[in-house]
Amino acid sequence: MSKRSAITKLQIVLLIDIVIVAFAAGGYFYVGSGSDGPATFSFVLSDLIITPANVEIGQPVKISVNITNVGTQAGNYSVDLFIDDDALSQSKIIRILGTDNAIAEFIIEGLPEGTHTAKIGDLTESFKVTAPVPVNGDPETADVRLHSLKINPTETWPGSSVSIMALAQNFGTSLGTFDVELYVDNVLVETKTIPIFGGSTAPITFNVVAGSKGTHWVKLICLESTLTGAFDVVPEGMHTLLVGCTAAKGADFTIDGKPYHSPVNLLLSAGSHTVVMPATDPTGEYAFLNWEDGSKSPTRTIYLTTKMNIYATYEGGSSCPSLYFWNGEEYVYVAEISNGGWLGYIGYIDETGNMVFLGGNPWDHAKLDQLKPRNIDGKSYYDLLLSQRWNEIFYLDAAYMLAVDHPSDVDVYATMMNYMNPAFTDKIYTANKNNIKTPISAVNEKGEDVLFHISKLDNIFAPGNNGPNSPAWNNIIWNRLTLDLGDLSNKPQIKLIINGMVDWGPAQTYYDWIARFDAAYAKGLVPNGTQINPPPYMEVKDAGGNWVRVPDDRQLPIPADYVARTFIVDLTGIFPNDVSEYQIRINNFWNVTFDYIGIDTSPQEILTIQRIDPKATLYQVFSSPSAASGKFTRYGDVAQLLLNADDMFVIGRQGDAVSLLFPAENLAPPAEGMERTFFLFVADWFKDEYGNWGYGFDFTVDPLPFRSMSGFPYPLSESYPYDEAHLKYLQEYNTREMKAPQTLAASLATWVMVVIIIMAITDVGVLVYFRKNSQ
Repeated sequence: MSKRSAITKLQIVLLIDIVIVAFAAGGYFYVGSGSDGPATFSFVLSDLIITPANVEIGQPVKISVNITNVGTQAGNYSVDLFIDDDALSQSKIIRILGTDNAIAEFIIEGLPEGTHTAKIGDLTESFKVTAPVPVNGDPETADVRLHSLKINPTETWPGSSVSIMALAQNFGTSLGTFDVELYVDNVLVETKTIPIFGGSTAPITFNVVAGSKGTHWVKLICLESTLTGAFDVVPEGMHTLLVGCTAAKGADFTIDGKPYHSPVNLLLSAGSHTVVMPATDPTGEYAFLNWEDGSKSPTRTIYLTTKMNIYATYEGGSSCPSLYFWNGEEYVYVAEISNGGWLGYIGYIDETGNMVFLGGNPWDHAKLDQLKPRNIDGKSYYDLLLSQRWNEIFYLDAAYMLAVDHPSDVDVYATMMNYMNPAFTDKIYTANKNNIKTPISAVNEKGEDVLFHISKLDNIFAPGNNGPNSPAWNNIIWNRLTLDLGDLSNKPQIKLIINGMVDWGPAQTYYDWIARFDAAYAKGLVPNGTQINPPPYMEVKDAGGNWVRVPDDRQLPIPADYVARTFIVDLTGIFPNDVSEYQIRINNFWNVTFDYIGIDTSPQEILTIQRIDPKATLYQVFSSPSAASGKFTRYGDVAQLLLNADDMFVIGRQGDAVSLLFPAENLAPPAEGMERTFFLFVADWFKDEYGNWGYGFDFTVDPLPFRSMSGFPYPLSESYPYDEAHLKYLQEYNTREMKAPQTLAASLATWVMVVIIIMAITDVGVLVYFRKNSQ
């Protein structure tokens, strides 16, 4: 063979290799003749979960399964659910992107008493349907309880018919005849007498004619059992449309070309309407994902035939999990929870040039005004939702609610947690509504009088500035507020009522600040122990006119971000005994702005406090492109993990949410003259995608935080508690493994390595032949 023919053959082989690389870069890879076809999509099923595993007759069962597309291309998967004896019960088709996963959910109702089996693919799980446990009476006699109230429609026009339906269940063993009474607006409308055999259930239906416009309350009573509900009567030809979205501060949108800001509750004419949401949230950073019905276009045409609630989801949010609660009609955004639990607060640089990190404080709280109970499966709950909109990993360690009964002439507040101080308190403070005073004076760091800004809760904030805008590490311009509180001598308690928020400013400003700090440190200009972002601190003025720093465990915390919250700071005992002027100075590195500051010196009132632990379910709200990886908590019931702060976390990522249902039925009613206020307390760490700007950690579940760590990331001398209990927790709950998607460069590098191996195997004979014939 000639040298030219050998070169030609080698060129052909190399051309084949190039074609292979091209296909690999596009996500396909052929071996052999290619008869096997390209690797496109392939599905793996896992985590078949039935919630609850034991239900009463007539209650629904939720069955979910996780489907992972292990292929590289999007594909459709038909999810078939079989209930008992391989009889197809329900089916749905889900489209899943390559290397992504989705949760398919089914709701099953009406199954008879007994043990049933659910099967999806090769996965099977069992659950039980049982007769409800009697709540009163002797089980050997007739005893009835009402449940499953349905009102149809819940919104109608004057003169229209409204059906009120329920199930009456006899928990005894003997036949009984029972009177069921219907009240509308506390007026007895009709009584029906129904016979029910022991152990049986009978439906009962009332029909009423809708009267005047407004909300009408419905009540069904049978023996000791009562169900309540409501329906609305609106002008003829009109219906209610509720529009909400996940953006923290709402979004500007249009209905039929008219501008609105979400959330809104509107009466519109029945018929067709066009709703247009913006392509991004108000920050311009996060794209529109979908409507609650799954449709992907921001422009949506609806046909209004009854009351309708639509909801737009955006891929991002603020930071930390977003808290929502049910107010009787829709989920209402409250705040971002636990900004003090960010993993990666930078403390200072030590003598070796290494960053020393702070531990942070995962505890946070929210006061829940206008919280209303919600009827779910015949039971009453307070319905809250923690939704992870931002691209972060969260570690939810505990969650509970306090129902606080207090005299009607006082308000109640908790205090914000301090990320510098790991201590936690859920103490509730009282403030007498008639005893709150305004400071005598308020001056900021520029010498400006800002008393006007803080004297009323009116959304007019005192101006401030951000520390990272300072000229240098040794020339910080503090955000500073000096207050003269007046004469507080002989006061038993001194409490500040504060409404404020922190504006972190653009992230790039902080990156630039760290870079300047590093440059100064590299030149030997920064002393050991100098803090990069100094924590806030409060000072009091002594009798000599000197400012004295308050002890660390009494320091003022940073307020929450994005949405201002009101909280109390206890100043009792921090002033020197010999002072005649009660002045404080609040110093912040970050831009902390205040809307209101008041002073209460009334003694603490006696409160009645009841703690409520939730039913908790982890599930997926939307599919995320997040690169967060590791072993996350499996979807389903996670209530056991939230009872105590014990380093056994519900671990989730962007797109995940935790439903918190707090039983309302067991709460004792407030005593006469008392009002009730609710507080949610949570312990939650969270980790963002930036890995503390390269100084700390990867965007992975591990390493796990823990309560006693000195900081995060923690040194090698410290460790998460891998004892028997925590190992069992990790094995039982954290089974949802997510792998980080490869970058294009990493993917190409992987394929190139594969191609090189193939070339080494297939081309070696050609190369040897070429060399031998080219001598």
